[in-house]
Amino acid sequence: MNQDIGLSFDALFAHATMGILIADERGTMVMVNPFLLQQFGYNENELIGQRVEKLIPSRFGDRHPGHVDRFAQHPNNRPMGQGMDLFAARRDGSEFAVEVSLGSYETDAGRFVIAFVSDISKRKEAEEALHRLNDELEHKVEERTQMLTGTVKQLARLVAETEVKDQELNRANDFLNDIWEHAEAMIYVTDAEGKIKMFNPSAEKHLGYTAAELVGISTPSIFHDPEDIKAKSIGISMMLNAVIPDDFSALAAKANLREPNEFETRFIRKNGSSFPVSETLTAMSTTSGLITGYLGIAMDISERKQDEDELRVALEKEKELNELKSRFVSMASHEFRTPLSTVLSSAYLISKYTEKEDHPKREKHIQRIVSSVNMLTDILNDFLSVGKIEEGKIQVRYSQFDLRVLLQQVMAEMGNLLKKGQRFLYSHKGSSEVVLDASLVKHIVLNLLSNAIKFSPEDAAIEFTSECENGEVRLMVQDKGIGIDDADQEHLFERFYRGANATNIQGTGLGLHIVSKYVELMNGGIKCNSRLGEGTRFNIHLRPAGMVTNNGI
Repeated sequence: MNQDIGLSFDALFAHATMGILIADERGTMVMVNPFLLQQFGYNENELIGQRVEKLIPSRFGDRHPGHVDRFAQHPNNRPMGQGMDLFAARRDGSEFAVEVSLGSYETDAGRFVIAFVSDISKRKEAEEALHRLNDELEHKVEERTQMLTGTVKQLARLVAETEVKDQELNRANDFLNDIWEHAEAMIYVTDAEGKIKMFNPSAEKHLGYTAAELVGISTPSIFHDPEDIKAKSIGISMMLNAVIPDDFSALAAKANLREPNEFETRFIRKNGSSFPVSETLTAMSTTSGLITGYLGIAMDISERKQDEDELRVALEKEKELNELKSRFVSMASHEFRTPLSTVLSSAYLISKYTEKEDHPKREKHIQRIVSSVNMLTDILNDFLSVGKIEEGKIQVRYSQFDLRVLLQQVMAEMGNLLKKGQRFLYSHKGSSEVVLDASLVKHIVLNLLSNAIKFSPEDAAIEFTSECENGEVRLMVQDKGIGIDDADQEHLFERFYRGANATNIQGTGLGLHIVSKYVELMNGGIKCNSRLGEGTRFNIHLRPAGMVTNNGI
């Protein structure tokens, strides 16, 4: 039985498609697997008895002995250099990015350190230059396949030699047993049909299953994401022009073809939760090529995925900010140019009207200048309001006031803005005493009424109603203007957004955004109903502090 286990452990060590090395507590390498030799370009004699600094770039080598000493003093199983970029040096001096998992164990011969070394340089290159990898992929696959074929042959010869060396076999078994017990990676071994034969402690810890629950009973499909298996089944079926079941067969298909079989997927824990992993599944075979089982090695990549997600969110925010900047520059250029041109032309004409009888003309252009300056002031006030809203500096100051009186004052102030024949049709229902922020209410009404005036034709009636019931205030403004397209209504309250049919009408695209934010500050909601050519209606409800709202109208 021990010999069978030893053979399985030796196969695990020999067939693993990641570098594995054993070092004593002084950092001297005592055992390396063929894949690590392949990774670094050494033969076994060049590494055994050498310090691990031989595999580290010279620019880091002087610091590494200190890391070895500290690990020897406080050994524990963990990823090496967590949160840092790690690099290794090949025999030819070239460097590549790696992930290293460390484990320690103690025997009669002393304390030893186990290191799993994964070459992640391709992943790094993919993040930095994905398009370059697409051109090189075909060559890399062929090269890696050739390397794996050579490795399998070399491992087969090593197994044959080891079988006749009982003493070496026992020593290898001891080492491999310690690797199995202390590895950070999740490792499992199956038979040729995919039934799990071995399931290491790290896999038990990560997945919540005990080895007894799975060995001889289940295939690795039990902890793989069914959707990922199904996707692999579809993909490999199309590639082979054959039906591949959506079970372990789909996971092992590439391994059966002796192709590189490293992929990202999700593992499902016994409790139903899941986490992302990077997995390598390799077919184990005899020297004659008969597949005897499969070796799976997986690493939890939750932290890396979280970093990628955070980076993606940051890039989206940066993209949104750049779009806002572009829209701001475009809008500001347009909106400032018109009033400034008016000021410039009127100032020039005033200078030409020097006679007493030219006084009416001067007054006309002075009023144009005043109007343009007021327009610029309104635009700047909108910018300042948006800035204060984004910084959370707008404070709601509740007070009791007469809503009907306030709204009538606002309509009186706007009387001189009405076009020829335009008029307000105002009505109020219920009590007029309310508890809200009078300043914010005034700003909301000013914006809605000015828009109604701006977008309605001459001789149009602008309906305006207010209602107060149980402390809740409802406002409605209905115009007979040009209306708003359905597609534009989805973006109506975004910063700097203007409808496609309003590009030739004065406006910054900030007014309704500010209105919506002020409404939110007073526990309210706003809704727009509009049709092109038939006008627009805005409904608003506002509630004093402490009243619950579902944001419905």
